[in-house]
Amino acid sequence: MRNIDKNTLATFMAYAAYLMVLLRMYKSSKRPSQEVDSKYYVRKELMEQIENNDDSRSLIRMTPQAFKTLVNILKHKKLLKDNNYSCVEEQVAKCLWILGRNESNSIVKFIFRRSGETVSRHFHHVLKAIISLEDDFLVQPDGSTIPSEILHSGGRFYPYFKNCVGAIDGTHVRVKVLKEDASRYRGRKGIPTMNIIAACSFDLKFTYVLPGWEGSASDSRILENSLTREDKLKIPKGKFYLVDAGYPLRSGLITPYRSTRYHLKEYSISPPENAKELFNLRHASLRNAIERAFGVVNKRFPIIASGAEAQYDVDTVSEIVLACCILHNFLLMYDPDDDLLRQVDSELLENSVEYQEIGSMTRDADAKEGEQIRDRIASHMWHD
Repeated sequence: MRNIDKNTLATFMAYAAYLMVLLRMYKSSKRPSQEVDSKYYVRKELMEQIENNDDSRSLIRMTPQAFKTLVNILKHKKLLKDNNYSCVEEQVAKCLWILGRNESNSIVKFIFRRSGETVSRHFHHVLKAIISLEDDFLVQPDGSTIPSEILHSGGRFYPYFKNCVGAIDGTHVRVKVLKEDASRYRGRKGIPTMNIIAACSFDLKFTYVLPGWEGSASDSRILENSLTREDKLKIPKGKFYLVDAGYPLRSGLITPYRSTRYHLKEYSISPPENAKELFNLRHASLRNAIERAFGVVNKRFPIIASGAEAQYDVDTVSEIVLACCILHNFLLMYDPDDDLLRQVDSELLENSVEYQEIGSMTRDADAKEGEQIRDRIASHMWHD
């Protein structure tokens, strides 16, 4: 019941603001059509709640302070500007309302007392403005420092994973496609989806996001593309990412041992019994960062997980995913939410599933080097 109340709170507040305006006009013996623009006062009251209410996280998924910081950044970089009819604050608020509450255009149209065309136009303009912050908030590691989560792990991950810069995984999001394209986008779930690959650091910040691939494409194929395209995933020399068994083993992509216990849940029953099991346990513990990052961004911005009931096309979904990942990184800096992270950790523990071993078994020189790196780490950990 608590979740239902929280999800509907913002809508009730919008209705309340509108009723308050009507009541004031009634008390002053003024009709809505006389002298007072009721829509203007509804928007004014709503923006005051967003910009000054401590419960603004339930409305736009961030505190008033974080909202003002985001608006100031967009203004300072001249990515958005006020116009004769709406200020930047309102434009951004509408976009965040849609992303954070997965509301339809018609609902936001009513809440902000704007036309559907205006809501849609502002939504897309703000999306593009947020994506323009990619270079500031979506930064790939250069490998010059050891992640603090590894360095200060009390000997659990250091020095074994000192050359690890992050974790990589993929996720599927519903999309709307033409009938003739549906088969290409129909993934494991039997519905049209987009397959997205992302990398993150161990503080849960996304460092690389590649949306747009059809749902039928394999994770390994998308990863190979991400390493060769113009806007490519960069693996610093001598460093590596952690990936699950669905990806190929390489010198820069370290997978767990196959046919060996891997899931964290398995080790809650009995401890590792050999070097491979110990490696897989600590590999899973570190690689869990990407699952947690996906979990937080999906919970904060439910439009991603739901695919907005597949009301957006592929290009728009790509923009939504990228914008939400950038906002996620922004909020980790300016508005961290520990309660949200605890919810995600609890759900991951309850709903964890086994990983399918579908990765390539290629035995080229780079794969052999990856095996050697993995064996050295496993041996070193087990010996210690």
